[in-house]
Amino acid sequence: MAYVYSIDIEYCKGCGLCVTVCPKKVLELESKVSSKGYFPAYRARPEDCIYCATCCRMCPDVAITIAEEKAA
Repeated sequence: MAYVYSIDIEYCKGCGLCVTVCPKKVLELESKVSSKGYFPAYRARPEDCIYCATCCRMCPDVAITIAEEKAA
């Protein structure tokens, strides 16, 4: 089963909660500022992601989503 991982940088305020709770240390904060003036999270090591969705549950702004990839 394949998954699609997405971080909406327009909603992400760069609080870092997702970075803190990620068990595989996949996430980091961007060094560039978003259009809203925040340093959003990004997947620095996507190959290490186990799609546990802990980041999704922790995000107070619901900026992170993980969904099953639809079959073609």
